Amino acid sequence: MTGSEGKPWGALAALCSGVFLFMLDTAIVPVTVPVIVHELSTSLNSVVWVTSVYLLASAVPMLFTSKLGMRYGPKRVFVTGLALFTAASVACGAATDVGTLIAARGVQGLGAALMTPQTLTLLTHLFPPSSRGVAMGVWGAVSGLATVMGPLLGGVVVDAFGWSWIFYLNVPVGGLALVLAVVLIPDWRPGDAGRFDAPGIVLSAAGLLLFVFGVHNGQLFGWGEIRAGVTVPQVIVGGLILLVAFVWWQRITGSPLVPLRMFANRDFAAGVVTLVFFSFAVTGMFFPLMIYFQTVLGLSPSAAGMLTAPMSLLSGAVAPFGGWLAGRFDAKIMLVLGLVLVAGGLAVIATMAEAGTNPWSLLPGLLLCGIGMGLVFSPMSTLTMGSVRPELLGPASGTFNTAFQLGGVLGSATVGMVLQARIAVAGENAGASGLTEAVRESLWLPVGVLLTGALVATRLRSAWRRAERSLVRPER
Repeated sequence: MTGSEGKPWGALAALCSGVFLFMLDTAIVPVTVPVIVHELSTSLNSVVWVTSVYLLASAVPMLFTSKLGMRYGPKRVFVTGLALFTAASVACGAATDVGTLIAARGVQGLGAALMTPQTLTLLTHLFPPSSRGVAMGVWGAVSGLATVMGPLLGGVVVDAFGWSWIFYLNVPVGGLALVLAVVLIPDWRPGDAGRFDAPGIVLSAAGLLLFVFGVHNGQLFGWGEIRAGVTVPQVIVGGLILLVAFVWWQRITGSPLVPLRMFANRDFAAGVVTLVFFSFAVTGMFFPLMIYFQTVLGLSPSAAGMLTAPMSLLSGAVAPFGGWLAGRFDAKIMLVLGLVLVAGGLAVIATMAEAGTNPWSLLPGLLLCGIGMGLVFSPMSTLTMGSVRPELLGPASGTFNTAFQLGGVLGSATVGMVLQARIAVAGENAGASGLTEAVRESLWLPVGVLLTGALVATRLRSAWRRAERSLVRPER
């Protein structure tokens, strides 16, 4: 072990700086959409692509970028992605038309795709099981802090300096993160000498591109024709066919991009499925909540952000404590408890939501969600990634992060579709009561998904049972 590898907490600080930048940018950009539409004299549909292209560019290449980390070293790929992300932020801020902004956001997304898989790979490598839970908790806390700061900071920056400065803000943060990364992250070289799986890269990228594009933009096109007779369902089905072909190829090729034997590991398979359910629910729940807070209860965007801020802050505060508990007690129990608490908090909100509800009376349900989220991040990452053999850390991290992105895409699209369908059933003249009923019904979907995720999580072995099993026989 090198000197820097013997000081993993410094490396954690550097990795968290990059994660903070990525998560802050993800959360802050939606605040600027109305301003960008006005100042760039463009349409809302065009500005939607500012978000869509970033999502596609960050999610689609992630399986490939995890392989790059195992080949050339996760530090080198992380630093490259961080530098690319920071440079693209300058281009975003300097954009004078929506086309340039969309292109620069695509480059930003590619930088994020290079960074993100390397964080879990390095954390799992640098921290032993005894301290990994706390490290994962800190990592989750930083993500939560950036998420809650995004909308609040975005509103202040846009009002004071203009929309460009939400991107320029990344430059000093990115510069500091780059210095920390170069100095504090060890240059660990896993030494993966296997060849690149070119057909796998093409199949996975094309399949994910079509699937994510179709699901994420389905509502934009009314789930109908996109262009030249090509429809959204056709694009989604085409993506699924390519992904099935990708799985088939991974079974027969000698150097797979995603070794399918990872999924023979019950803990990894159950953990990835649980992550998809969790990301689906947590991403999907915010859309109906914001519609309810602003349209029904009449809160301003900043006031709605203030209402949800305690939830995110509590999640960030609980996450390191949840990591500490996961390292000393049964992490599986912490994970299942966290999922149930988030479901319970959403159920409280769905039950209490009325057209005349006092917004702050919903705070107990939101805080319950915050506690639950804080208890989920560290145990889920620790149990899932901690079960993976060292030579599979790269593809496992890429799969883990891709699953999180896909869960979020599916959640936002599905819950949004349910909400729109319920609003259509209520009719245009239903008023606040009809909209409230539609919000309530759409919130029960993530509740059910979270409880399903908790059921799947019970398939995970506890850390204690895993340790006992490893004493009897090595993991295959």
